[in-house]
Amino acid sequence: MLGPDGGTPEIAIIGGGIGGLAAAAFLRRAGLRGTVYEQAPELREVGAGLVVAPNAARLLRRLGVLGPLLERAVRLEVGWEFRRWRDGRVLSAEDLATACERLYGEHTYTVHRADLLEALGRAVPPGAVRLGAQCVALDVRGERVALRFADGAVAEADVVVGADGVHSVVRAAVAGPRDIADSGLCAFRALVPGERAPSFARRRAQTLWIGPGHHLVHYPISGGRFVNLVAFAPAGGDSVESWTAGATVEEFLAEFDGWDPRLVGLIRAARAPGRWALLDRAPLPAWSRGPVTLLGDAAHPMFPFFAQGAAQAVEDAAVLARCLAEDAADPSRALRRYEALRLPRTTRLQEVSHARSEVNHLPDGPDQRARDASFTATDPLVDNGWIYEYDPESPDHQGVTP
Repeated sequence: MLGPDGGTPEIAIIGGGIGGLAAAAFLRRAGLRGTVYEQAPELREVGAGLVVAPNAARLLRRLGVLGPLLERAVRLEVGWEFRRWRDGRVLSAEDLATACERLYGEHTYTVHRADLLEALGRAVPPGAVRLGAQCVALDVRGERVALRFADGAVAEADVVVGADGVHSVVRAAVAGPRDIADSGLCAFRALVPGERAPSFARRRAQTLWIGPGHHLVHYPISGGRFVNLVAFAPAGGDSVESWTAGATVEEFLAEFDGWDPRLVGLIRAARAPGRWALLDRAPLPAWSRGPVTLLGDAAHPMFPFFAQGAAQAVEDAAVLARCLAEDAADPSRALRRYEALRLPRTTRLQEVSHARSEVNHLPDGPDQRARDASFTATDPLVDNGWIYEYDPESPDHQGVTP
């Protein structure tokens, strides 16, 4: 039986981050209602910046979210700008100002995570988000699922979507315990106020400085009010997997000692950096069980080296809503179709993102020189077209998952 009226399914979304709110917004557009259960007392997105590539931008535009977001977003003019660690020499750069829209029908933007979360929140029905609701267990009872919360409350649903991140409670219930490996890497993140950032970092550019065992990415966000930094380095023994773990500017600087003085100056201008471990999770062979499924990082956590984590959550949300709308009478079958459409693509992205860490972190030597020379012969905007041209709402992609 579907819901109290036997009609549309009752859908519970665990997690009120970007993936969870995107799911609720796309379900609303499809004529379905999802209730978001978020453990925090308020909707807020920790972290800092992210890239909204064309594959995500076109979906956000259709959802009516991109317009408001552009009030604070930065439209990139240059991307994939690789620079050598010691002297900042540009190895390659992509003209995004014209090529991106010509190739993929959308531009590439950078945004603050909080701005994207706020824009998605506007597309969710009033009253659809329940705050302070920490799901601690779920129990599949035939065609219904019982949810238990930390405060003792209980709820039931026909469909449960786990959008509760890398430490997902729902993932554990669907996939069971899974081995987690230490990647040997940690990530630093920080914001630099625009007025303190050097001019090269304020450009509408996504720049990647690559060197032995390390790389650093920076780009402006929030209309240029901040420059977002995210850097990768060998993990120390005290790194933890958390968006809120702190570090000091001195620790951040120590990892990039000897790098181009301009980059060192940019790091020195950072405020309150964070540091977290990158844990290695193999792709799941399946992420649905009956009326329960996963979405975003709960389903396919990936290294951030292709800047596709949030974009893939948005794609998941669009496909999930379409599958449930087209097969509302049999949610379990709809979820199997959703998984079949999404799993090959997200697995491929997990794998290529994982491999990129080795490419970016080569020590100086013959392999590094060959890599640097290859940058002039490749066009990452074209070579990665399988990422950016993908449209889950296009008939061409509804039965194929590149």
